[in-house]
Order: sequence, then C-alpha cells, then structure tokens
Amino acid sequence: MGQRAWATTGKRDNPDPKAAGRARLTGMALIVLSLIGAVLSYLAFAVWVPGQQDRYEHYRAAEPCPTRATPQEVAAKDCLTTWHFTVTKAESTFTGKVTAYKATLEDKGDDSWQRVVRFSDSGPLFDKLHRGDEVTATGWRRDIVVVSKDGVRQNTSDAPRAERQGNAALSVLLVLLAAQALVFGTVRLARPTAYAPFVWEPYGRWLAFSDLCVGVGVGAASVWLGIPWWTVLVTVPVVVCTVMVLLLRRQRRAAAGSAKVRRQQDARVRSR
Repeated sequence: MGQRAWATTGKRDNPDPKAAGRARLTGMALIVLSLIGAVLSYLAFAVWVPGQQDRYEHYRAAEPCPTRATPQEVAAKDCLTTWHFTVTKAESTFTGKVTAYKATLEDKGDDSWQRVVRFSDSGPLFDKLHRGDEVTATGWRRDIVVVSKDGVRQNTSDAPRAERQGNAALSVLLVLLAAQALVFGTVRLARPTAYAPFVWEPYGRWLAFSDLCVGVGVGAASVWLGIPWWTVLVTVPVVVCTVMVLLLRRQRRAAAGSAKVRRQQDARVRSR
C-alpha cells in the first residue's frame, strides 16, 4: 500500500476544486521560492564568489604596515598591522553540532580594551593558549586574522581563505534547488489535479536531499583536494543526476518486488 500511495499521489483527477486550488497555491509558492533562489544564485556567482576571491588575493598581497602608521595610512595602504595582547580567557564550547573555539585578548597598554577572536579548530595554537600568555596578533582591515605565540601561528575565523570551490558548490546548490522548485511549481499550476510524479514523497525529498549532500560533499572535497573551482560547476550536477538514477532504479526494483509478492499472494488466494 505504501508503494501505491506515493505512486498515485497527485495522479488521479480530483474533482474537488479546493484541492486544485491548494495545488495551484503551492505551485505559486514554489515558483516564488525558485525565483528567490535564482536571484540568490546570480548574486552568489556575480558578487559573492568573485568578492571572496578578490578579498583573499588582496590579503595575500598585503604587506606589513610602516612603523607608527596612522589609521589613515593603514587604510590607504591596505597593510597588515601588528598588535600585542594578553590572553585573559581561552575556552572551547560544544554547541551540540560543532565546537566553538574563542580567546579573549586584552590590550597590554589599555586594560579596558578587549577583543574576542574565534578559531575554526583547536590547533596548532589554540590548545597552547592560557590566561596571562602574551601573544602577537596580525590585523587586516580591522580584523584579527592571525594570532601567534613563540613562533606558532594560527589563522582566526576572520582570515580570508581560498575556498572558491566551496563557494562555487554552494552557488550550484542554490541553482539546483531553484530549478527543482520551478519544475514542481510549474507542474502544479499546469496540472493541479494530476502532478505526479512531481511530489515530495519520494522524488522531491530525494532530489532535495541529494542536492544538499552532494553540494556540501563535493564542495568540501574540492577544497581539501585543491582541484580547480570550475570543475565543481560540472561535478555537482553530474553527481546529483547519478545519485537520482541509482535511487530511481532501487525504487523501481522495490516496487517490482512488492508487485510480485502481491501477485503471488493473490494467486494463492485464488487457488484456495
């Protein structure tokens, strides 16, 4: 019965005008979501990804600021400043999903000035930080990007990173989700009483889940392996399509197996 339920959802002509109206409203909502996703995708490709890459390249090209440079000179030269702080607190907090690492730094010349910096992991420096330690901080564009102590350095969470692959994967993920919402919404507007198989169970759920897992997985793997960022534009859609084909084949085999069992049961009933 479970196989028949999802196979016939939205498939039979339903004379109930309220059901058709609800389907059209859902379709309009999905289309609006797809348009929002399309705008976000455009902004990601046209603004966010290039902006993140430019920021990283500017950071890599930045040089140390001259001694006693004024704030105006620092801003004009876009250079790296050096500050000396004292650690007043270093703590890691498990939030239920990830562990947050943060340290509170105090200006050696002004006890009232404090700054909290965050790290993405515990090493190589964070585990060695204790209350009262003197550290050197590297600042860039009003952010502390590196903290060092006794020659050991660690980037903070504010340090620009070369993660164009991950940014591109997220952008492609938005495109795929927007396309899915557009197709599912358009079918509901065109056929409000017969829109199967463009339903949430199981195809919509599978496709959305595949988009999310593949987008995040491929993006993380691409950053780790250091492959060219543009390969993500092809890899994510191809992997999503492959996953969906495998899921469809498995679903069809399961449906065929269930149908075979029902036929055998019906045959035994008739033989009695």
